[in-house]
Amino acid sequence: MACRPVLALSTICLLAGLSGTAAQGLFGAPPANAPAEGAPSASAPADSGTPPANAPGGAVEPATPPVAWPPSEPAAPIQPGSPTAVVQPFYNQVGLEIDPAQRSHFTDPAKTVLDKSDALRKSGQGECLDPNMALDNADYDKDQIDKSLKTLEAINGDQAKVIVAFVVAGNPHRLEWKLKKVDGDWKISDLLSVTGEWALSQYQCE
Repeated sequence: MACRPVLALSTICLLAGLSGTAAQGLFGAPPANAPAEGAPSASAPADSGTPPANAPGGAVEPATPPVAWPPSEPAAPIQPGSPTAVVQPFYNQVGLEIDPAQRSHFTDPAKTVLDKSDALRKSGQGECLDPNMALDNADYDKDQIDKSLKTLEAINGDQAKVIVAFVVAGNPHRLEWKLKKVDGDWKISDLLSVTGEWALSQYQCE
């Protein structure tokens, strides 16, 4: 049996902290069902231009750099141990994110969802997660992905995000990997789809 996210993920939430021009430059045109710029959204408050207050003791999430997409200059080499280096293997091997052997690369809330998915699979009750979430559930075409894959990294203290964009069968896909530094190593805390409007943390595998 397949689970679905509890809530639809608002594109506005993913683009918090970016101006409309910067967001469109980075992510391209918004999905057809996204609210028009300036229009109120039922699932997210209007952007007042002021970053939301953080919970007491909460870390500040890094803002996505407002640069043109795709980058006009060649990407810099991936640094070993960087957030991008942690994410890259999931685009070299399809379905790697649901492999229990890779669980050490995750932290909560993503790790809890993946652990529950493992337990559900072992119980024989079916699969909870799609096998290619890193590809936004698109058909796997390694040649197309390798040719079009672009990444953008942003770090703020012990919080980071890696934006990944690629094109399969003419359809653009954009995802956001959230990471936290745990005991000196970057761990994946969540995976969100900008185009598909879902988040790994919103799945309930029970």
